[in-house]
This record gives sequence, structure tokens and C-alpha cells, in this order.
Amino acid sequence: MTHVDFAVVGGGIIGCTIARELVLQAPNASVLVLDQDAVGSGASRRSAGLHFPRGATERVRRMSGYSQAWYRALLDADPTLPIHPVPMLVVSDRASAGQVEAAYLDEARMSRVDALPDWLPPLSDGTAAWKGEGCQYADVGALARALARSLRPGTSFRDGVCVTALDRAGNGYELALGTGERVTADAVVLAPGPWLTAPAWRERLAPLGARVKKVVALHIEQPPAAEDGVVVFHDEDAFLLPLHEQRRWLFSYTSQVWDVDPDRLTGSVCASDLAEAREVLLRRAPRLADSARSGRVFCDAYSADREPLVRALDEEGRLVFAGAANGSGYRLAPAIAAEAAHLLRTALQNVSEQGSHP
Repeated sequence: MTHVDFAVVGGGIIGCTIARELVLQAPNASVLVLDQDAVGSGASRRSAGLHFPRGATERVRRMSGYSQAWYRALLDADPTLPIHPVPMLVVSDRASAGQVEAAYLDEARMSRVDALPDWLPPLSDGTAAWKGEGCQYADVGALARALARSLRPGTSFRDGVCVTALDRAGNGYELALGTGERVTADAVVLAPGPWLTAPAWRERLAPLGARVKKVVALHIEQPPAAEDGVVVFHDEDAFLLPLHEQRRWLFSYTSQVWDVDPDRLTGSVCASDLAEAREVLLRRAPRLADSARSGRVFCDAYSADREPLVRALDEEGRLVFAGAANGSGYRLAPAIAAEAAHLLRTALQNVSEQGSHP
């Protein structure tokens, strides 16, 4: 029987960021990260990895600002990480201008522009546009793996290992693994991404009301110019991201296909995906529409109020759920990790005072 201070279930960007936060707050803690696949797989591997400094609610704005500073410090400390700052352009209907200006943080330094790049339709009386700062994108799977690499060997990882059961054991929890191993932990963080209905925790998470939605991003096989940055279409909740290192664009739009099973989602783009995406492109960037013929399909967990869920699932705060980030898992991961650690403060204090278990 293996015993650890903290078990983190989920090796995506949120799980790896939480593990890093736990180690920073309790350097003597024993931490185990478990994932049914490889670290950085799942939604993290397929994520667009876009961060922009905005939030629709006050809490998300705070989380966005915290995460922006966290990523800036991380990149300053290691410029080789796969994080790429890019300029930002926001386009909206003029009627939505107030929403745009309220949503973006001061750090974005939003300023009105009176013209768009020539490959976009010109501004009309009914549209408005802003340029801004503080935007970046990342290879999220690679970044998760880099965070995991920085945590080894002090932090243990079990890749390709399912958690088949999660039960209360004394003051902590016991996890049964698909390999036959059993692990006890003083505290557990569930960061399963879209795998909300896994048998080991399905009943515990059901009261949270989170749902799983399909996420689609198309590849546009046209090279962006060196000066091109992210173009956000506010009203459509869509964006064009220039992948300069791949010499193509990524177009993400909002799919409304709900309650999908992440184990059954094929990952292949279908005709309806292309049709929905091209409808937005024909309206906002018609020159690119015919070049959108392939892409990536995955899913993510969404909360009812569109704010990330970071909740204690027991009275003592020894079992915490962190996720349902509404497609913003990368953007808000550092803030989610900080909130999860706050809920685990009693367990963290005990580890700091008593030291790790042998």
C-alpha cells in the first residue's frame, strides 16, 4: 500500500499546475499525479492554448489577471517553454462595444482602431474593433509535460493508470488503481477534465451540475503574415489564432453539441462542423473560408454559471474538485490551482508542520 500526502487525479494542464502549487506551498509533501493516459493528453493536447486578458465576471477577471502574471513569470524564468506572445485584435458589432470594453483587463490596454487588415472585411457603421496586448498561446500538452518534468523526481507520476474506486479511509482517502495497486492519500484533488462521469467519482460530481460540450477548432491552410496576431470575434465567441511555427491558422468557434462522451468522441471533423465554422468565417473572414477543411475535435467540461468550479467535496476540504473551466483550462489553470490549494490549506498546514509521510 502506497501512501502520499496529496493525490492529484488528472495529468492535464490543470492537474500539473495544481501539483506544482502543492509542492511550492509544502516542499516536503509527497505528491502523486495519476492519469489514465499520458501526461498532457486529453483536452490539453488538443487545446488551442489561447490566453487573453479578459473575463465575463469579476471572479474570472481576477483569475485571468492572476494567471497572466503567473505565465509571464514562468516564461521569464524559462524562455524555452512553448508559450508564444502575440498581438490581439478584437472585432464586434458596435452594439456590443460596451461589453467588450468591460470584459478586458486594464493590462490589455485596449484602444480603438479605425481599420482592419486587408484580408478582413473593412469596418462598417455597425462594427467596431480594438487592438490590445497581453495575449499568448501555448502548446498546452507540451507545457504540461514540461511542468511534470520540472516536478520530477520529487513528485511521482502514474501514466496510463485508471482510478477505479475512490473511498474514504480514516482521515483521508483510498484510491484503487486499474493496475491492482491501492494508494492512500491525506487529500485528493480531482482534475479529470471532461471525464466527469468516471465511475470512481461520478456520484460525487453529479451535484455540481457540470456538463461536457464538444469543442471544434479548424485548421486553415494559409500562412499568416509575420505581423498577424489573434483576431477575436466577440459576438460569435470565436477566434482566429496564427500558428506561426506551423504556417497556418487555427479557427475556433462555439459548438453547441452537449453531453458528449469523451471516450466516444472520434476526434474527426464532420461536415456539420465545417458548415457551422464556415458560416462564421463567411461573415467575419470570408477570404479564409474555403481553406478551412480540417481540424481538431475534442470536448471540455462546462459549469452552469460559466465560472470554473473549484469545490471541496467533503466537510474537511480533503477532497477537492478543480475544473469545468468552460474551454479556458489553460487560460485559468494557475488561478484554479491557487484556489484548490486554498481549499486544501488544512492539509497543507499539517504537512508543513509534521513533514511528509515516509
